[in-house]
Amino acid sequence: MKGISLWTCAAAIAVGSAALSGCGGTTDAATDAPRESAVTSERRDAEPPEVVVDSEMLGEIKVEVITERAVQRTLVVAGKVQFDEDRMARVLAPLAGQVVDLRAKVGDAVEKGQALCAINSREVTAAVGDHVESHRDLDLAEKSAAMTQDLYDHQASSKIALQQALNDLAKARSRVARTEQALAVLGLRDENDFARFDGRVPILSPLTGTIIERKVTDGQFVQTDSMPLLTVADLSSVWVMGDIFERDLHVVTVGQVATVTTTAYPGEQFRGRVDYISAVIDPATRTAKVRVSAPNRNGRLKPEMFASIVLGVGEGERELTVPSGAAFTQDGRTWVYVSTQPGVFVRRAIEIVQDDGAEHRVLSGLRAGDRVVTAGALLLRQEEEKRAG
Repeated sequence: MKGISLWTCAAAIAVGSAALSGCGGTTDAATDAPRESAVTSERRDAEPPEVVVDSEMLGEIKVEVITERAVQRTLVVAGKVQFDEDRMARVLAPLAGQVVDLRAKVGDAVEKGQALCAINSREVTAAVGDHVESHRDLDLAEKSAAMTQDLYDHQASSKIALQQALNDLAKARSRVARTEQALAVLGLRDENDFARFDGRVPILSPLTGTIIERKVTDGQFVQTDSMPLLTVADLSSVWVMGDIFERDLHVVTVGQVATVTTTAYPGEQFRGRVDYISAVIDPATRTAKVRVSAPNRNGRLKPEMFASIVLGVGEGERELTVPSGAAFTQDGRTWVYVSTQPGVFVRRAIEIVQDDGAEHRVLSGLRAGDRVVTAGALLLRQEEEKRAG
């Protein structure tokens, strides 16, 4: 009986060990599964999956080989867009009266000489009447002078009478000239204008441009003061004003080519030239004003818009660069797509210097000769997200 009991115990111990061994094996497998998944996930993050596109989509993607080049050293100055004051006119009232026929609104494009409104004034009506009367007096003075000259030639009039007639003629001519000049200032120059004058003086646009301000309404009475009725500006060219530090003045000259960039139009550049550097330094900021005159294509540069003035100040060392349109930011990192073979692309993290120009300097992540997507990165991102989803 004792032998049987010992054998039974040994068998029980063996069975228990096998059971424990089986449980232990199950636990290790369960632990290794998530560990392997984490490793796979890390590998996936480190090496983004390839994006393969068909020939139709490939036609919308532009790939360029990046190389090292001499990067121009630049000076970036914060600035603001302003009206070109040489291309702006403030229209004042030439005489007191009532504004009528107001046709102009803010934002309207106008041509030089186009009627903006008119002013109805009793003063100008009186001036026109004075001009007509001065012409009548001139006609009478001319006839009187001619008759007196004829009488004097035939010894039928005295020299004093002739001198008086000639003096009256000179006064009449002077009066006509004064009235004509006064009416010419009001835009009335032709005798036909006087004939059909209805008491309204037209106010004409002094230049071709856009109405940017209007301070009167139809029917309002105005005076001949310094308050402009309207302001017209030619927006085909604008000024970009910036402040340049005293220490940088030696690298900036009048006539220097400048590039203007804005946050409103990322990647777009506006070319201009420095046409003014102030002659004095602001004692508080130790800066001088610099002005860049830039053509304004389609009126895209808006006055009061913040801008950056980029000035080239010499050639630097050769550096690897990538077009600004190739790089994009995601999850706080900068990426580009690199073509590994025709139709196959992979996303690669890089470090760049955030310049305002068309090129970014590459610090790491790319090498000379890499084929980088410079147009169509958005299509690849959409394709990548679609396949990941």
